[in-house]
Amino acid sequence: MPATVVVGTQWGDEGKGRFCDLLARDMHLVVRYQGGHNAGHTLVVGGDTFALQLIPSGVLYDHVTPVVGNGVVVDPAVLLAEVDALEARGVDCGRLRVSGNAHLIMPYHQELDRVTERRLGNNKLGTTRRGIGPAYADKASRVGLRVQDLLDPKIFRQKLEVVLKEKNAILAKVFNRLPVSADEVATTYLDTYAGRIAPMIADTVGLVHEALEHGRQVMLEGAQATFLDLDHGTYPFVTSSNPVAGGACTGAGVGPRHIERVMGVAKAYVTRVGSGPFPTEVDGEVGHAMVERGHEYGTNTGRRRRPGWFDAVMMRHAVRLNSLSEIALTKLDVLDAFGTVKVCVAYETEGRRVEQLPYHQSVLHKAKPVYAELPGWQEDLTGATSVEELPPAARDFVSFLADQAGVPIRLVSVGPGREQFVPFTGPGGAQPSLAGEVRR
Repeated sequence: MPATVVVGTQWGDEGKGRFCDLLARDMHLVVRYQGGHNAGHTLVVGGDTFALQLIPSGVLYDHVTPVVGNGVVVDPAVLLAEVDALEARGVDCGRLRVSGNAHLIMPYHQELDRVTERRLGNNKLGTTRRGIGPAYADKASRVGLRVQDLLDPKIFRQKLEVVLKEKNAILAKVFNRLPVSADEVATTYLDTYAGRIAPMIADTVGLVHEALEHGRQVMLEGAQATFLDLDHGTYPFVTSSNPVAGGACTGAGVGPRHIERVMGVAKAYVTRVGSGPFPTEVDGEVGHAMVERGHEYGTNTGRRRRPGWFDAVMMRHAVRLNSLSEIALTKLDVLDAFGTVKVCVAYETEGRRVEQLPYHQSVLHKAKPVYAELPGWQEDLTGATSVEELPPAARDFVSFLADQAGVPIRLVSVGPGREQFVPFTGPGGAQPSLAGEVRR
């Protein structure tokens, strides 16, 4: 059975979690394939809100095995705190499995993240300072500790002592910080975390392939988004892993032949957190309205997101990079209040109009948006359950986005709730499916 990938198409915060949750009802495995606890998914189920950081969205279904794949970096304290919080609310986490090949976030990663970002000053990257980047850097440098090392105290201590010689030298000589104690770290990770995490550790590549070979549905869930990708995003203002659909292969341990469906999630406008270029960014009353109506504050950090109009130039590039088969559009209802809505259809750069994303960062930083202006609908969409119940102007807006992207928009969310979505069947769309057909 082919796998489904769900990927963000902008700078994150598109609402991937709610569509992962929606698709998960028909899945057997839901696999998180990259990122760390710097990404949050917010789900609203029956009036209850769940904010997930590391655990995949499928945990809310009793029939789903949620999997933290090898491409994820794991802070054990955060993982266990999330398990405790979910179980306190009646969610069974006993099915959770964590790849033994996933890398651990260590205390020195967090300290290095903090002091490095502070040292960059005005050139800071806007990281969450949670040790994600340094953990991935150690992975690439082949000095990282992995989840499986928790099962072998001798190996864990040996690796820790080796890596701390370098890390403590950097902390002391470059940043004038106190050294990290190997004994304290080992005691915390081996005595406090290892015993609880050990039952979760598994050969997750084997689990995924066993499911695929038995014809079961598997969803590969990304964190962050296309333009935060280490290779394809707005570097250096990116994350430290590969959120694009191709990253699902390495981060979950499957080959491209197993992936048939790639759903890109996009917001009806755009936001980003932290530094970096943003051609369609808007401020003033319009930007403030987007932020407040869309509750555009970070799930984990509480940071205010930067708002802007929908960028079709970015979307066309995301379609290419991810081989999108379809798009799920979120937060259409946030635009209810606007008399006019805008879509960036091209950029003006150095006196030229371009409709594809410039490869050179200096050009992108100076790009000016070329807008198409469409009439707003100024009606409340939150009660809509079918495309016929959407105002004509809202249907036209969605169709215009699909035409600009070049792939169909299948699902449109009109509110934060699990069931607040509309199967879109207008021009540019077709009857959507979850795993066969939309179920209510």
